[in-house]
Amino acid sequence: MEKNEICSYFNKTIRIGYEIGYEKDISDGMAAISTLLKVLEKSKSETVQELQYCLQYAVDAMRLTNRPVTAIASGSELFLRFITLTSLDTPSFAECKKIMLQRGKIFYEKLIAARGKIAKLASNFITDGSKILTHSRSRVVLQTMKEAASNNKLFEVYVTESSPDSSGTKMCQNLKDLGIRCTLILDSSMGYIMEQVDMVMVGAEGVAESGGIINKVGTYTMAICAKEMKKPLYVLTESFKFSRIYPLNQVDLPDEFKYTSSTLGKDLRKEHPLVDYTPPQYISLLFTDLGILTPSAVSDELIKLYL
Repeated sequence: MEKNEICSYFNKTIRIGYEIGYEKDISDGMAAISTLLKVLEKSKSETVQELQYCLQYAVDAMRLTNRPVTAIASGSELFLRFITLTSLDTPSFAECKKIMLQRGKIFYEKLIAARGKIAKLASNFITDGSKILTHSRSRVVLQTMKEAASNNKLFEVYVTESSPDSSGTKMCQNLKDLGIRCTLILDSSMGYIMEQVDMVMVGAEGVAESGGIINKVGTYTMAICAKEMKKPLYVLTESFKFSRIYPLNQVDLPDEFKYTSSTLGKDLRKEHPLVDYTPPQYISLLFTDLGILTPSAVSDELIKLYL
């Protein structure tokens, strides 16, 4: 597949997910893995090395589509690792490619089921009368709250507007459509609201080896407020977002994670970062498809994923 064809398929996958509705909403990471499966299917490569080059070429193309790179990078890396585990144990390239394709489909199916597993785990922490604060629009947080509501739990949610794209506005509307009491608040009022809530639930665009998270800018501010007021901060995220990076602060985050490809050539001092880094000491628990983890357990799980 050519670069334009790859980018077109990737963007179309995301767009169709939005058009179908939020229940079928496709994240950037999932769209990237779906695209890699398509590249694998259509590839005319004749060697494993050539096939790996084609897949890496597709990853590099998707990184330039003006979409957030964090989940694309981590999901693609894990996908490539997973499908190539058996690449040297087959007598022919055709059989090797067939096995890689089968493994790729298994990997994708596991990811589809991941959100539901997380929702079941995390919804148990929502009780009648709970007041929850969340930031931006997280698909897995939305599904968790839907799961809790379907179990007849009565709770209230506060959602930040989440500037600059106001993604929290859509999240608030999604919650109201589910019959969940929801209030949209200014980003700057999260400290004011914090003393009224029982917990903070956020998603993540990426999870670092340290157990810290990369998420919509403003998450770090919310985490500091939660820590100061002794409110638990729960992170809900799929394991394919685990990434082998170890930032120590905001500056350590790669620029391609913080900005879209269209802004990387500009003076970044004048650009608004899309994400920030929340260190592990501010996170109470991570709810993942691998189970409920403490931040310190993430590095162990990453080792298992890459064995």
